Amino acid sequence: MLLNTSLGMRCAVSIEELNIAVVGTGANGASLGADMIRAGLSVTYVDQWPAHVDAMRTDGLTVNFPDGTVEHTDIDAYHLCQVAELRRPFDIVFVSVKTYDTRWAVELVKPLLHQESVVVGLQNGMTIDDVADIVGPERTVGAVLGIAANMFEPGVVNRQVSRADTWTTVGMYSGVHTPQLDNVHAVLSTAAVTETSRDIRASKWMKLLANIPEMLPSAILGVPLLTAVHVPGVRETMDAASREAYALAKELGIAMVPIFGMTARDVPDSDQYALDLLDAVLKSYSLEDTRVAVLQDWDKKRHAELDAYNGYIVETRRKLGGSAPVNEAILKIANRIESGDLTPGLDNAELLVVAGNLAH
Repeated sequence: MLLNTSLGMRCAVSIEELNIAVVGTGANGASLGADMIRAGLSVTYVDQWPAHVDAMRTDGLTVNFPDGTVEHTDIDAYHLCQVAELRRPFDIVFVSVKTYDTRWAVELVKPLLHQESVVVGLQNGMTIDDVADIVGPERTVGAVLGIAANMFEPGVVNRQVSRADTWTTVGMYSGVHTPQLDNVHAVLSTAAVTETSRDIRASKWMKLLANIPEMLPSAILGVPLLTAVHVPGVRETMDAASREAYALAKELGIAMVPIFGMTARDVPDSDQYALDLLDAVLKSYSLEDTRVAVLQDWDKKRHAELDAYNGYIVETRRKLGGSAPVNEAILKIANRIESGDLTPGLDNAELLVVAGNLAH
């Protein structure tokens, strides 16, 4: 039994009694939500891809695991326009939309929150600030994800990391440990190895440091991450971008904390840690055909989350003063692809190498 409290009110509930929503049921949100459902939890899916919602309603969700296991799960799925039909408030809302869709997605479900509800951003990037701005810090839970998956067909997810190797870290925006956080931890523990963090912003920064060298550079080359990292000169550019991001984090006073199953002993007091995080991604979260989220978006002709990765470093550095020339150059290349001026491909390798040479 878990305690769910707020403003002096107290009621004992089991997680099976919680009403849970997953808003944004792409590869990550859909597969984690399916694990929750298979554990006996009440989960409602909300998604903006009509064909995906229809497929899940008709045939459920199919999840293919890397060991060949296939799981089929019945799903209670709703189109965005049907959210107004829902009446029962949610205790926990997991938001798993693209970072640039965070604000409207949280506003969409805000009327379905009660006084003790929490919203959990199952996303990369610093979306905790957007969530807190809309629902308040006391109802905001940040999360860090360790999962690799893709979805190119409605109703079908391909997991590239086993359930046992999937992990999450969660923490309250305020840093205070609450019964609601215990509920979130218990729910996510049905889907992944889950930890709590007293400083979720620091934990999310660690994931950002891991994402900075991989997301845009490998997408720009149009190849899987394990291919991109071996293109001559590209790893050097990735490392230069990582060092810039690490320097910014230190200037912001961000504590360097272990993630990816590391311990405090694995955290050197230098920017080598940023490079080590990429090595951990390459070793534990990448298969030969793993294409990063940015490249998956471009494959689908969608806008990618550039501002959540290198763009976040460029903008945050600008606000503090100075520049991050390597990250800025990488971002410019990515924006050329977004505008249609370039296409992802190995022909862009020289541009990345030039970007890396801009390191201070």
